[in-house]
Order: sequence, then C-alpha cells, then structure tokens
Amino acid sequence: MLCQGAYYTEAEGKAALERFAATYHDRKGWEERAARIRKGMVDGMGLARIPESTPLNPVIHSKRTYDGYTVENVAFESLPGFFVTGNLYRPTQKQSAYAGILATHGHGPDGRVQEYMQKRCAALARMGAIVFAYDMIGYADATQCSHKHPQALALQTHNSRRAVDFLLSFPEVDAKRIGVTGESGGGTQAFFLTALDDRIAVSVPVVMVSSYFFGGCSCESGMPVHKSKDHQTSNVEIAALAAPRPMLLISDGKDWTKNTPAVEYPYIKNIYRLYGREDQVENLHLPDEGHDYGISKRKGAYAFLAKHLNLSLEKVTNEKGEVDESFVTVESPSVLRVFDAQHPRPAYAVTGDKAVSALLTAGNKTGRK
Repeated sequence: MLCQGAYYTEAEGKAALERFAATYHDRKGWEERAARIRKGMVDGMGLARIPESTPLNPVIHSKRTYDGYTVENVAFESLPGFFVTGNLYRPTQKQSAYAGILATHGHGPDGRVQEYMQKRCAALARMGAIVFAYDMIGYADATQCSHKHPQALALQTHNSRRAVDFLLSFPEVDAKRIGVTGESGGGTQAFFLTALDDRIAVSVPVVMVSSYFFGGCSCESGMPVHKSKDHQTSNVEIAALAAPRPMLLISDGKDWTKNTPAVEYPYIKNIYRLYGREDQVENLHLPDEGHDYGISKRKGAYAFLAKHLNLSLEKVTNEKGEVDESFVTVESPSVLRVFDAQHPRPAYAVTGDKAVSALLTAGNKTGRK
C-alpha cells in the first residue's frame, strides 16, 4: 500500500490524474472525494491515536535583535516529553496583530540553520509576520529519535499541527492569517499540513508537488496515506485539498516538478475552479533552476504571502524596487541551537525510536476532528 519515490512514470502520473478527475464532475463530487482522501491520510498515519492538546510548555530564550526583526531559540512539547525545536523570528515594528508563518525545511545537511532558511524567516518577519522555523525529527536539536523513524510522517505532521497551536498561543497572532511554506521534504510537510488543518490560510509548497514522485523519505511516504483497499490518490490531490485557500506552487525544470505548468497546476486549478476561486492558486515555474529554495523562489513566495497575508513587501525592497535580503544577519548554527550547556534538554525527555513510538500510540482523549 505504500507509494514511494518515483512510484509512477511521468506518463503514468498524468494518466492517474485523468482517472482521478473522472470520479467527480462538480464541487459536491470533489468534496466527497476530498473527504475520502483526508480519511486516507488520517487513517494511514494513525493520527486519531496520537494524543493532542497536551500542554506545550514552551521554552523561549536568548533573544537577539537585528535590523527589523528578532530571533529567539524555542522548544515546546508536541507530546509529553517530546520537543519540537526551532527559532522564532518576530518583527521589531509594533503592530496590533501579526500574521503567523511556519517555515519548514528540506533534507539539506544543516536543516533549519542553513543560510537560506535564516534569510527567508528574517525577511518574512521584517515584512510583518511572526515566523517559526522548526526542525524535522532527527535534525539539529530534534535528536530524540531518528529521522528514519517508521512513523516519521505521522510524527512530523503532528508536530506541524502543534506548531500551529504554538503560533496561536501568542495573542498578537491573527488566527485568520496563518501561512506555511517549505521546500522538498518541507514542501511535503507544508501541503500535508494544509490538507489536514483548515487553520492554514495560505500555503506555498516549493519544488515538491508532483504527479509521479511521492517523496523519497519515510517522513514523506513511509506510511500508507496515498492508497488503501478502497481509494488511491497522489500528492497532487493532497495539495489540492488546500482549495479554495490561496496556494502558490513553486516548481523548476530540473526535478520532478518540471511538468507542473502542463500537468499538476492545471489539475489543481480545475479544482479551484469548482469553487469559482481559480484566481487563488498560482504557479511560479523556473525552468532553468533546480531543487532548492533559492532567491528567485523566495522572491515569488514573498510577493504571494504579502498579497494574501497582508504583509509589507516594501520592508524588504530596496530603492531600485528589488527584494534585498542584505539586512539579514546570518547566525552560526551554535547560536541558533535551543539546547546547550546553559539550556539543557529536560531530563524527562523521551528518547529512542521505541520510546517515541509508544508516545504516538498512548491514546487520544480529546478527539481532534
């Protein structure tokens, strides 16, 4: 039942979308299919069994102030004794309310502490958002279990939903202006979270939505979310579950998103059309670029997020009218770490793949819907 990696050829992926499209003919039909796809995700990950709404017990420390934004080191408990770790970027400009943005990262060696992540988060903060960049499991500070944990997809999806809870724990965050963006494996996290959590108002998945490639890591396709005894889908339809909320697909010419303008984007746009909201979905395609979240991709994301989350693009625009990230202070990985000698991980932290697996099946008394 697992659909992993290049599960289809390019032709098979396109043909699968044609088969999927034949199963519905109007908004009602799509919404019935959408409900089945969501059920497949929840059941395939076993999300209903994972305890939720447990205390976050946030730890925030080591605030640094830079040009238009601040950075803090953050941890909170997504499950009792299991910590989500990252950095919180906030605007220095006072406002009555701020948008909130989750920043996910791909499988690069340094995760959230990479320079491009810092630039993205700092820019969005200066534009007027409170931004939370957080670790994939097994990366940076998140070493309580391995990244190849057999339930990595469920754990990271749960962590992302709790990250929304964390953003909304700040009274100054506008609950109607929550966004998410990330690339590669972080792109998978972005569109999975958007599919399952209607608190996400705007989504920008980068270089990941493909009709034939399902993600090559256990954190993306290691659980049976795309196929069961009575349904089959692909990441294109999971991304389309964002409809009719604003979404920007960013694609390139040198990976599995090379066909997005001709295959994936038209399929998703047709679903938005069922809502009369095809203007809410866009595609930025960069045919000469590759698999990253480089500056041209960031520029597209900044403009889209500014438009739909009421942010100020002018805050990161120079006198030539160009996006300029030169104001960003790139910090060393050691400065960004949450746990260190002065701030050790609590002794009660649950460690080891088996122990973390037990947390995921401890039962759910609150029943998230």
